[in-house]
Amino acid sequence: MTTIFSRVKIRVKYVIWLLVFMLVSSITQMLLPTLISKMIDDGVSEGREGLIFVLAIAMIILSIVACATNIIGTNISAKITTNFSADLRKEIFDTVQGFSASEIDKFGTASLITRNTNDVTTIQTFLSMALRLGLLAPMMAVVGLVLASATAGPTSSILAIAIPVLLIVSTVLIVGASRYSIKLRKKIDDINQLFLETLEGVRVIRAFNKQDTEISRFAEVNDETRRISRNSITISGMLFPVVSMLFGLTTVGVMGVGSFFVIKGQMEVGALVASTQYINLILLAIILMTYVVSLFPDAYACMKRIGEVLTTEVSITDYDKDEPEATCRGTVEFRNVTFAYPGADEPVIKGISFISKPGETTAIIGRTGCGKSSIVKLIPRLYDTLFGDVIVDGVNVKKYKLEHLRDIIGYVPQKNVLFSGDIASNLNFGDENGSEADWKEACRIACADEFVDKKDGTYHSPISQGGTNLSGGQRQRLAIARAVMKKPQVYIFDDSFSALDMKTDKQLRQNLKESMGEATMILVAQRVNTIIDATRIIVLDNGEPVGMGTHKELLKSCTLYREIAEIQLGKEEVANEIACA
Repeated sequence: MTTIFSRVKIRVKYVIWLLVFMLVSSITQMLLPTLISKMIDDGVSEGREGLIFVLAIAMIILSIVACATNIIGTNISAKITTNFSADLRKEIFDTVQGFSASEIDKFGTASLITRNTNDVTTIQTFLSMALRLGLLAPMMAVVGLVLASATAGPTSSILAIAIPVLLIVSTVLIVGASRYSIKLRKKIDDINQLFLETLEGVRVIRAFNKQDTEISRFAEVNDETRRISRNSITISGMLFPVVSMLFGLTTVGVMGVGSFFVIKGQMEVGALVASTQYINLILLAIILMTYVVSLFPDAYACMKRIGEVLTTEVSITDYDKDEPEATCRGTVEFRNVTFAYPGADEPVIKGISFISKPGETTAIIGRTGCGKSSIVKLIPRLYDTLFGDVIVDGVNVKKYKLEHLRDIIGYVPQKNVLFSGDIASNLNFGDENGSEADWKEACRIACADEFVDKKDGTYHSPISQGGTNLSGGQRQRLAIARAVMKKPQVYIFDDSFSALDMKTDKQLRQNLKESMGEATMILVAQRVNTIIDATRIIVLDNGEPVGMGTHKELLKSCTLYREIAEIQLGKEEVANEIACA
């Protein structure tokens, strides 16, 4: 909780104004029973019509003032809470933007979405009630106790028993409910994660007729959530019946004791009516406080979850000193690099060393899951090495400012991500000042112009979320065009040609070769045809390099590469190439 309020400030001046209006509202409301007592004892009993009229006018004015101050206070409270929730969402979003892939993997996409939406809304609701009722109710209780003691006489002693009992019962029930609230939030994360997986994999689920399996999985998690939710609601639900019962017993006690003193002539009827009103208002204030406190367990659980996000130490941060001068522009070097994902039992890549110079293409190939994509993720520091160094332009990537490092890299990930908007807005991710001429050139190089030019609106043709209104090959080409727009020193293509036919693949690589100039290219691929002209090819097996050289050199020296080539190109063609070499 302290983490949130230290990062997101509530404006004190608004809180002060809110306190003023709530104090005026509580005082005006609490003065009404005193005026009623005065009207009964001095006006009705003595037949003073003028006094009755004056007191009636005074009560009307007090009621109007109470209503007006309540409305103003509600508006101020709304301003405080909406500003707070907006600032909190921004703080979470900004924090997550600074996360490395490790931190995002740790929390999970579904959980981060829930924390920035439902959890913030829950906190906003609690804060709204706490500022309105949480401030008004204690003021009403304090003012009521003072006035009740002054007017109610002996009946006020009933409160000495009722209030402690109310507080003890409320505390016990709220502590019990808070435990279930924390568990419930975790289960909601599980439901969101499962639902997200099902939506993303709906085609696979239907293709394998696994709808029943997924329904069973969801039902299991949903039943567990229902059980925890039921327990939480049951405990919380006990609060109001118990409080209402104590409320009724207290009222009966006050009326009984008060009636006894009225009969004995030790108390006026007006005073009894006033004391009943005050005690009812005091108990109402306690019920309001109880309601606010009943919201606390959920809010506390949400604050704790958001605090976890805000206090997470980012594993990849900016270099805190001046960057060293680059000594060799467009050069990428790996020096005995070993890398393991957080929490993994063993490294995914081991002892990788190579150097790729300006104008050269370094290709990486190997069996599925051998660590190809993991290598290229280390260059823009999406992850950090376990051992060894990654050098870009003669400088260790850990000594760069992250923004500068990623500015000189054009990265096309294995999973192509397009954003809702239009084609132009996606291309301008590479260069925010890109012109139509730049879009045309980038699309020409990426062989995307053949379908972009046919669309209504061309570069202003809409792109749906995730690019779902485009085919896989079209998404890949637009992702490549986006990287080309950047005109980087280093191109990284992580299996970015897999959805292209052979002709488009060849043409695209030719266009890149002609346009990239002195830029360096790091290329991950599954197809031998895609990397056949590379300056060097690194062959991986179980995360370790088992061969490095040109296509022809590896056909002779690397058994694994030759096996891959024979499967894809045919044994006869590979034998001919070896013979010619």
